[in-house]
Amino acid sequence: MKKLYTFFVAMLSCASIFSQEALKSTEEEYYDFLSLQGLAERPTLGYRTLSDSEWTLTEEAKTADENVWKNNSLGSKWTVYEPAQKTDNFFTRGIDQSIKVKIYGPEWFNSYNTAAPYGQNDGALWQGKGYNTSFTAGARLEAYGLEATFKPQLSFSQNREFDIMPSAYDNEYGYFWGYGVDAPQRFGDKAFFTYDWGDTEIRYTWHNLTTGLGTQAIWLGPAWLNPLLHSNNAPSYPKFDIGLRKTQIHLPWLGWYVGDVEGRMWIGYLTESDYFDNDEDNDHNMINGLSLSYAPSFLPGLTLGANKICLSKWNSKNAVKYLNPLYDANDNEDQKLSLTADWIFPKVGFEVYGELGIDDYVLGYHNNLKLLSILRNPFHTTTYTLGLKKKIPIYEPKNIHGEIIFEWNNTEMTQDFQFEWPYNFGFHHITTQGYTNRGQWIGSGIGYGGNSQILAFNIIYPKGNTLLFVSRNNPDNNYIYSKTITTTSNDKDLYYRWYVAYKANFNIGFSTNYFVTKNLSMNTGFAYNLIINPEYNPSKSSESANFYQVPAKIHNLHFQLGAKYNF
Repeated sequence: MKKLYTFFVAMLSCASIFSQEALKSTEEEYYDFLSLQGLAERPTLGYRTLSDSEWTLTEEAKTADENVWKNNSLGSKWTVYEPAQKTDNFFTRGIDQSIKVKIYGPEWFNSYNTAAPYGQNDGALWQGKGYNTSFTAGARLEAYGLEATFKPQLSFSQNREFDIMPSAYDNEYGYFWGYGVDAPQRFGDKAFFTYDWGDTEIRYTWHNLTTGLGTQAIWLGPAWLNPLLHSNNAPSYPKFDIGLRKTQIHLPWLGWYVGDVEGRMWIGYLTESDYFDNDEDNDHNMINGLSLSYAPSFLPGLTLGANKICLSKWNSKNAVKYLNPLYDANDNEDQKLSLTADWIFPKVGFEVYGELGIDDYVLGYHNNLKLLSILRNPFHTTTYTLGLKKKIPIYEPKNIHGEIIFEWNNTEMTQDFQFEWPYNFGFHHITTQGYTNRGQWIGSGIGYGGNSQILAFNIIYPKGNTLLFVSRNNPDNNYIYSKTITTTSNDKDLYYRWYVAYKANFNIGFSTNYFVTKNLSMNTGFAYNLIINPEYNPSKSSESANFYQVPAKIHNLHFQLGAKYNF
């Protein structure tokens, strides 16, 4: 027994420093900073989940001064069994024949909003007014190609009352306009707990061919804050996926390395919230996705990608045909496409990226006119996200480094909709719940129909990091634009009422993560959130004034505190 115990401890001591990291976690953000310097290789090209996000560092990076957190524990993957002699054949060469274990967390997050909801990219947690908290922990087992991850999330929202606009749907807490969107302004009138399976799944991988069943969140494309099509902003949903992880491509016979490719297809089961309508027959939508990426060897650092999403009713008799990723009918479904580009220059610590999204694909109703329609107006329903990152040395004697991050996101309706009908990238009259799951946006965390800009400065030092940021956004300008569809310039009353009624958020704040010990980190943060015209409700300066030009304001303060232990 003593020998067995000694053997087990010895195996546990063989820990890999790097392993799978959760989306937008402190660890993933840090590894991404290292990749900006060329000290880490990004494990994915355009499709990220916890299971796919396995980071590796160069030998140089393990001891480099620029690896600022090299003395802190970011979590380890433990080898608990390694065969003395590995089986060598066609099949076993495609799998890792050892057994590994990783423990996640525990991680505890808390926030408090004094006047209104504030927060995004936080899974099933809804950070409403009042106190909010979430707790997550889990473990991962890898054995002979099998990958089993259990990492649920338990959250609580005090959900205190605040003023909302009249609902456009059956439930009084529903969204205030649209042709089909399940995005409640408030989740009922009581505090509530939520259990979510989070990043839980079972997967099998042979070489880089992989298939899995579970609920892990997906992040599509290079965006830092607001990807157009998929993020970890909403609660998780059950999905099945199959595809190819990041893989080097060498031409047969010639042996030339031409670049890396990655591809994934998935089908998922979306669910309506309790605050939309009273029809139990339409509670579920099917989401089909396809993601393809290519990083050419002859243009180092460049990655190109294409993503397609299709939403349809789960019980639709025609749903099977939407499993074909190239099918395009635009009759009983909602299809969206995005094209991405990301170019990183490690020698100078600089990265620039972009994502172009489109809905409906073409303008025109006749198949023989589609090409002309594309040439005539290629920007119909387009949206975009643009961003950059730049590493900046701050004080090298103390190993303090900085990173500037800027991102601009726009999902407003294109001008040609003035001839058609009110429109929003996230709404759809057939799928009815729109681009949401359980009432939260699947993609861009601020929603759709507006624009956002954020400038952040990340300071990284040996004991942690501090992120300073300033941002602004219009969450849904399309609500105002919908008032002007097919109107004329003579509609003075409309002009007076809506000209300066835009709702906007101005945010300024910080978040800090500090390693109290090698394994234990604490984080805290604060944001001032000024909400202008929270109900699109400016007032007149006097009864005789024509314009509604005195903005309404809400001053919301956001506080957050958390702790995490890495084994």
